Parts: sequence; C-alpha cells; structure tokens
Amino acid sequence: MQPITLDELLASVGKEVGVSPWRTVTQTMIDQFADATDDHQFIHCDPERAAQETPFGGTIAHGFLLLSLLSAMTFETLPPLEKGKMGVNQGFDEVRFMAPVKTGSRIRARFVLADVKARPAGWVQVMHDVTVEIEGSKKPAFTARWLTLTFAEPQA
Repeated sequence: MQPITLDELLASVGKEVGVSPWRTVTQTMIDQFADATDDHQFIHCDPERAAQETPFGGTIAHGFLLLSLLSAMTFETLPPLEKGKMGVNQGFDEVRFMAPVKTGSRIRARFVLADVKARPAGWVQVMHDVTVEIEGSKKPAFTARWLTLTFAEPQA
C-alpha cells in the first residue's frame, strides 16, 4: 500500500477512507484473548453453557478483543502516513458496544476520517469514526471514535 501524504490525509477529513476485509472471529481467538486477559467468563469460553444459559445461542467475543482487532484491520486497510516513523494509540473518545459478536461471525471495520491535527513537533493526531460491522446483521458490533498518533519528521 502506498503511503499517503499529510496534504492527502487532510483532504480526506469527513470522508470514508477504508473498509477492511472480512475477518472471522473464532473460538480459538476468543480463548487466547481470555488467557491473555484472565477474562474466562463462560459467555466467552464455555460453548455448551453459553448455549444453554444465554440468549446468544453460544459463546460471544469479548468487547475488548474486538477493539484490539482494530490495529490489524487498520494495517490491512489504511495507507501509512508518508515519512511516518511509528504510530501509537492515544485512546478512544467514545466506544459503544451495540451487538454481540457470536463465535464464527465475520466482522469488518469501516473507517471515516473525522479529524487530523498536525503538530510542529512531528506528531500527527488522527481521529477515525469506526464502525465494526457483523456480516448479516443490521446492528454493528460497536462504534468508536479512535485517536492515534503518528510520529513523522518535524515540520520546519
């Protein structure tokens, strides 16, 4: 993917800038996330019990797992900033989980560029309004305003 210039990025504010490929959320992913975070609630890790005791019909993904997948979906969807040296998460202004993601579902992210702020020290703050869709569902898994920082060469 070709890098994007700061001017091209600024010209894209307010526009949809990418839609990621579909990605399947597997029980293996969910179990590995549970191990990494010590969140082994049965709604995520016990398919039989989740099928019997929840309205979901089986296990569902952790909300924070879905948020974590944004990094991968960004790298496979959005071009890097030209002269960017590194990027870091700055956080979220808003996250709303709207529908559970059942094990085996496919999700994708839709990115709308909400704002860009270039700082003289070389940091570029980018805000995306992200909607993570569930294939075949009218409701998205979640929506979020995601802030990231990219360090590029300082402006003269």
